[in-house]
Amino acid sequence: MGLRRLTRDQARRIAVRAQLLDAPRPTDLVATVEQLTLLQIDPTAAVAPSADLVAWSRLGPSYQPEQLKQSVEVDRTLFEFNALIRPMTDVALYLADWTPHPTIRDWMMANESFQRDILAVLADRGAITSREIPDTCPVPWKSTGWTNNRNVTKMLELLVMTGKVAIAGRTGRERIWDLATNVYPSDLVIPSPAEAEARKNERRLSSLGIARAKGTEVPVELATVGETGEPLEVEDTTGIWQVDPAALAAVDDFTPRTALLSPFDRLIHNRTRALELWDFEYTLEMYKPATQRRWGYFALPILYGDQLVGKADLKADRKAGVLRVLALHPDVRFTRAITKGINEELDNLAAWLALPAIERP
Repeated sequence: MGLRRLTRDQARRIAVRAQLLDAPRPTDLVATVEQLTLLQIDPTAAVAPSADLVAWSRLGPSYQPEQLKQSVEVDRTLFEFNALIRPMTDVALYLADWTPHPTIRDWMMANESFQRDILAVLADRGAITSREIPDTCPVPWKSTGWTNNRNVTKMLELLVMTGKVAIAGRTGRERIWDLATNVYPSDLVIPSPAEAEARKNERRLSSLGIARAKGTEVPVELATVGETGEPLEVEDTTGIWQVDPAALAAVDDFTPRTALLSPFDRLIHNRTRALELWDFEYTLEMYKPATQRRWGYFALPILYGDQLVGKADLKADRKAGVLRVLALHPDVRFTRAITKGINEELDNLAAWLALPAIERP
């Protein structure tokens, strides 16, 4: 008996629904992050910081950035780890298995007294910035990049990986550091590396809905899930996909809506999957010279139902109080319904950003 086979429409709907981009919208921030597994921190605010934009695209106008800060810094229901916001219920998974590169290991061993000094300062003073911690490093960190001799910050980041230090919050873009015992739950049970990896694969597949067992690594977070889930085929694609069984059970349960997505959104972050399932080509172009951009500095992918229909080149001009729609780049013909959905979502975005006007092309 052969493998089950999905249409591409079914595969897309599984992916969209898993990312909470169907209707109705979710209503709770923490539950949303628990399903997504992460919000990526990126300070680029041409429209809004990515973590906030991803949360808004799910929750809509009920979401305010203060909720994210409250959840991380006060309620401790979310935590920051490696430039990602994750649900605190997952923290043990990311403390289970850290194997440092030999260069890192040797540097930490050469600076054991420095580690003790940092932990002592945090124990004495509580949550503080890296600038408030003396640099007593006997063997400076050497790098050809910007981290050269940034000993305090480098060691703090490594101590986070060991589970001894945690990021307690931020002041603007600056991280605040504290002992992990003051941030993480006191009853943490650290699983074995194998158990953690299996659970992370399960969590990742639940969030993505459909993924590959193996593949090329993508930045920030894996897009592969091992042998987790149910293997099947998708029409007009090659190879085997892994699908979340819970999503498969509700494969035809789908209510569409329109969404404007962050360039870092997990629905399209794996560019290979976006091509395979949606024929959607996308590159974040803010690092390119303006003359080489096809879609814009921070163009937002446009989701309409289960289709990725184009990109919106937007800029939030806060000084002028205007959301500037610099261009809309269609990948398909914009029907009246698509145009209506996009315009409504642009209105929603401007209202959420407290920008009283929209300037359309």
